[in-house]
Amino acid sequence: MSVFDRIELADLRVFLTILRTRSFKAAAIQLGVTPSAASHAMRRLEERLGAKLLNRSSRAVAPTDTGLALATRLEEGFDTIASALAGIDAPGAGRFGALRINVFADAAHLLIAPALPEFAQRCPDVKLTVVVEDRPIDIVAEGYDAGIRYGDYVPEDMIAVALSGPQRWVVAGAPAYLARRGEPMRLSDLAGHNCLQLLLGDNSTYRWELNCSEPGAAPIQRGISVPGLITINNTAATITAAKAGVGLAYVLASRIAGELADGSLRVVLPAHAADGEPFHMYYSSRRHKHPALRTLIDIMRGQQSMPALS
Repeated sequence: MSVFDRIELADLRVFLTILRTRSFKAAAIQLGVTPSAASHAMRRLEERLGAKLLNRSSRAVAPTDTGLALATRLEEGFDTIASALAGIDAPGAGRFGALRINVFADAAHLLIAPALPEFAQRCPDVKLTVVVEDRPIDIVAEGYDAGIRYGDYVPEDMIAVALSGPQRWVVAGAPAYLARRGEPMRLSDLAGHNCLQLLLGDNSTYRWELNCSEPGAAPIQRGISVPGLITINNTAATITAAKAGVGLAYVLASRIAGELADGSLRVVLPAHAADGEPFHMYYSSRRHKHPALRTLIDIMRGQQSMPALS
């Protein structure tokens, strides 16, 4: 009996997942098993191979030279298997397995949530996990198949697919706040207002990007600092605060479409609204043939009136 015959593919998958996440606990969560089961799988694999694959300590997990060499070859092998399965020309073929993506909050609200009903109907056997967070991450190292970010935040070594057109950023306030503090008519008027500060995923404060050109001139977008004592890192909380009259908010126009329609928020300084980067789905070249990912992308592009991928 060959070594391969005595090794479970599931154990190899556990090994690769531990290597990607650098953590037995994180790998176990991703695979839906206990940390103890992941540890047993690794012990079983190393015993059957007669080689140590991972160096473990109380704070870190790292591959041995043998483990790193094996992981590289296994990735190639699993990619070949995935390509073969994806190429099966049969009803429902390829709509299998699991899909794990990391998205930021606005994309979850505007793109993912509306796409879920159709995705569930078209890919009923796919286990989809959507993790919502705004911090910058390495999707490959953390075990994700893909991520959604604005185009200028996509790493250069990733494949990126636009999911939308440019996104319109506006300044908005509640009618009660504007009645109390006055409506700003010029950018300089923002100095006399409470502007809700936006905290980015890397814990830096975002400068409001606004059109600073004169009326009738070509748009000139520039980041400007605005005054404000309240900083929030969540769009939903920012919108709630703005509706409550706490201050002016800098948000995507599409994110407050309902509030603009019902009058609970009003756009101010409309001539200074600015276009930002489109939403992009991005992934490594190793993940681009995942059929369920392609389906999800096509659904979201269709909802934004963009052509499906060819």
